[in-house]
Amino acid sequence: MIEARDTAVLPKTLEEFMAWEPEDGYKYEWNDGELIKFVGMNKTQVFIYEVLNQLFIEKGFWKSGTLISEYDVQLTGIQMRRPDIAYLSKEQIKRTKLGEDEIPEFVIEIISGTDNANKVEEKTAEYFKAGVKVMWLIYPENKTVHVYTSRKHVQICTDDDICSAQPILPEFELSANAIFA
Repeated sequence: MIEARDTAVLPKTLEEFMAWEPEDGYKYEWNDGELIKFVGMNKTQVFIYEVLNQLFIEKGFWKSGTLISEYDVQLTGIQMRRPDIAYLSKEQIKRTKLGEDEIPEFVIEIISGTDNANKVEEKTAEYFKAGVKVMWLIYPENKTVHVYTSRKHVQICTDDDICSAQPILPEFELSANAIFA
C-alpha cells in the first residue's frame, strides 16, 4: 500500500497520474482514483516474454504489429492499465503516434504469487469491456495458461495443450509446455 507520508506528492486525478513520474522505482496503474503499485517483470516473466516474442518473430507477425511489454492502456476515462504484454497492429501504432489511445486486441498477464484473484478477475472484465478480443492469463507457478476469447469462454491449457491467439493472430500458438520450457 502507498504510505501516508507520500500522499502529498501522489496524483489525485487521471490527468495528474498521466503526467506523474514516480521516483520510488515502482510502476503504477490507475483505476478510478485508486493508485495501484506493482513491480516490473521478474526473471520468470521476462523468460516467458522472450519465449513468446521469439515465436512472434519466427512466425513473421512483426510485419503486422508488435508485442509490447507494460504498455499504457487507457481502458476508459478513469482507468489506465499496463498489461504485461500487449499486441498492437501497425495501424494502431500509427494512430498512437497521432496521440490516439488504442486498445490492444490481444493482451497477456503473467500472474505472480502476489496477484489477488479478485483483482485479476476485475482486470479481465475491464479488458473485455474495453474491446480486448483475446487474453491469456499465464500462471507460471502451476504451469497453466487460461486463454480467454470472452469473459465466458476460456480454455485452460496445461502440458501439451495448444494456447492460441486466434482470431487476432491465427498462427500464434504453442503448447503450455513450450511457454514454461
